Amino acid sequence: MEKQSFWEDSEEAAKILQRSKRLKEKIDQIKGLKNTYEDFNALLDLCEEENDKSLLSEIEKEFNELKDEVDRFTIETLLTGDYDKNNAIFTIHAGAGGTEAQDWAVMLLRMYTRWAEQNGYTVTILDMLKDTEAGIKNATLLIEGENVYGYLKSEKGVHRLVRISPFDSAGKRHTSFASVDVMPELDDSVAIDINPDDLRIDTYRSGGAGGQHVNKTDSAVRITHIPTGTTVQCQNERSQHSNKEMAMKVLYAKLLEIKEQEQKDKIEDIKGEYREIAWGSQIRSYVFHPYSMVKDHRTGEEVGNVNGVMDGDLDRFINAYLIWKKQA
Repeated sequence: MEKQSFWEDSEEAAKILQRSKRLKEKIDQIKGLKNTYEDFNALLDLCEEENDKSLLSEIEKEFNELKDEVDRFTIETLLTGDYDKNNAIFTIHAGAGGTEAQDWAVMLLRMYTRWAEQNGYTVTILDMLKDTEAGIKNATLLIEGENVYGYLKSEKGVHRLVRISPFDSAGKRHTSFASVDVMPELDDSVAIDINPDDLRIDTYRSGGAGGQHVNKTDSAVRITHIPTGTTVQCQNERSQHSNKEMAMKVLYAKLLEIKEQEQKDKIEDIKGEYREIAWGSQIRSYVFHPYSMVKDHRTGEEVGNVNGVMDGDLDRFINAYLIWKKQA
């Protein structure tokens, strides 16, 4: 029997090439930091030789920029997972509590959208189920950019809100919950075999914006993986074909997550039920009343400026999580 060439194993070869590409990028980053450091030292020497105090403001500016670059690179070195460089498929689910929880889900959607935009990432809404009264029941986003999944995997879990409810005429304090699920968008190098007989595909009319076209055609797609009970749907695209293609991407990501959780070699071996994160096991609390604070219960990181966090200032929590996870 002829021995199989290593490079005939396309999946293994793709992983090796990906790792090689990541290492080359890290080396290039280190060279860039070294050049920046040498330029900074040259500026210091010039200031000292010329005794020119007018350069001090420029030195301070260069130092802060160099420090920020080093800090960013240090955090990036913690992104060592197989899919950390990938785009992220990001889902928000409102918890029990009706309007309160659905409004909280909208607040989280705004917070993560702002964070993504501030970091130069692209956000696409794949699916959203709005409530007739207020808020959303769930939303699925595709967030595209370098290392998005590596950063946003820190956000997976239950998020707790404490505030004076704007929906309560008595002005009472309410506690609401919403869960966040984060998965990497998979590229063609990740092979997942799914038996077509295990899929149920339903089409329906899109309930979102899109004009007359989506209202007259069954363009939205819902796909159910029968053995696991996993359901995904997409209605953002204008054609049924495009929605099906995107829904399959989401399904691949979900099944990969289940496969790794259950440590199965093949998708068809998975028979367990996939459950959402249980309420009450929050990873982070956002308190607006009786005091102002956001606290991550895993890392202990906290900040008093809750409004700043809701405006997308999440980096300190993400960075603290990556450091905590590496030390765990």
